[in-house]
Amino acid sequence: MFAQKETVVVTTAATGEAGLGYSKPIRGRIFSVQYVKGNFANGVDFTITLETSGIGIWAEDNVNASAVKCPRQPAHSQVGAALYFNDESNEPVPAPIVAVDDRVKIVIAQGGDEKSGTFHIIYG
Repeated sequence: MFAQKETVVVTTAATGEAGLGYSKPIRGRIFSVQYVKGNFANGVDFTITLETSGIGIWAEDNVNASAVKCPRQPAHSQVGAALYFNDESNEPVPAPIVAVDDRVKIVIAQGGDEKSGTFHIIYG
């Protein structure tokens, strides 16, 4: 399967209330999330998850500029223990985040009144 892009524009309310946006249902590994600032206020906070499973993709506070993240989650053994590269590093082995007919949910706070930004979700 080739990589695909889903674009979500999220806008806050005139009262400054949080913005909320959803992708269409996607299927595949999430390679990256590309945030394009738009006119959100500096210090915007966002939380990005898979809607049904609740798996965290990206959460960050006080964002001031466009950014690209390549999210991963920690891998686990067959008994549920976290896997590390070695005992001394405490660095978890990364595993891909996989969506199966799930929407990406984007919640915005502190974005300003009637402000917006764009999120490009690259998956496949």
